Amino acid sequence: MSVMITLEMPVKPEMLEDYLNILKEALVETRAYKGCQSVTTLVDKESSSVVLVEEWDSAEDQQAYMAWRVETGLIEAVAPFMQGELATRTYDIKSEV
Repeated sequence: MSVMITLEMPVKPEMLEDYLNILKEALVETRAYKGCQSVTTLVDKESSSVVLVEEWDSAEDQQAYMAWRVETGLIEAVAPFMQGELATRTYDIKSEV
């Protein structure tokens, strides 16, 4: 069953543009990763927050992807850009409703 996952990242305002440039490159690999159906990026410049809305074949595919991002060092590399905790939510997609 497909899932929709949102990741809300509070970014330091002075680092927002640099973060978006890193994200732009990283999301090329994300979109090609096994199980990723789509990723949409939302930016709230007022609060300096970035939200990724991801659709995956399964929550397990997204968890495997996140583990890979930890292994490759991307999560550690972007940590200095953050001004708070990452908020993640997972939703089951109910197209029939």
